[in-house]
Amino acid sequence: MKTKSIAVFLTLFLAAVAFSFEDSTFMGTWKLNEAKSKLSAGGPKFTTVVYEAAGDMIKCTVDGVDGAGKPAHNEWTGKFDGKDYPVTGDSETDARSYRVVDSHTLAITEKKNGKALITGKIVVAADGKSRTITTTGTDSKGKKVTSVGVYDKQ
Repeated sequence: MKTKSIAVFLTLFLAAVAFSFEDSTFMGTWKLNEAKSKLSAGGPKFTTVVYEAAGDMIKCTVDGVDGAGKPAHNEWTGKFDGKDYPVTGDSETDARSYRVVDSHTLAITEKKNGKALITGKIVVAADGKSRTITTTGTDSKGKKVTSVGVYDKQ
C-alpha cells in the first residue's frame, strides 16, 4: 500500500511540474519588436504584454495604444484552458480565452457579447526569447484584417 501511495504521489507531482514548466514558456514580460511586426493599419499597437501568476490562474496585462493613438490598457485573469474569462479595460472585447496547443503554442479567441471577433495563435520560439502572435478578425467597417506581432522576452 505504501508503495502504491508513493507511486501515485510521484505521478501527480511530476504532472504538476510538467504543467508548470509548460506555462512558464509563456510567462514573463514581452516587448513589441516593431521592425519585425506587420500590424494592421489603424489597429491597436500593444507594446508590452506581461503574463504572471495570480494564485492558481494567470494574469495578462496589455499596454500600448489604440487605433486612434490613445493609451490603451487591458487585463485578463484566467487559465490556458480554452474557457472564456473577462477582459477589463478594453472597449472592443469583453472576454478572452487561451488554449494550449502544444508546449510553445497557444490559441487565442477574443469576444464581445459572446461573438468571436479575433482569433489567432501565439507561438514562442524554441529558444524562448521571442514570440509571434498572428491574429485575424474583422474591423469596425466589416473588413477582414490580419496582424502579426513579434515580441522579444525581457
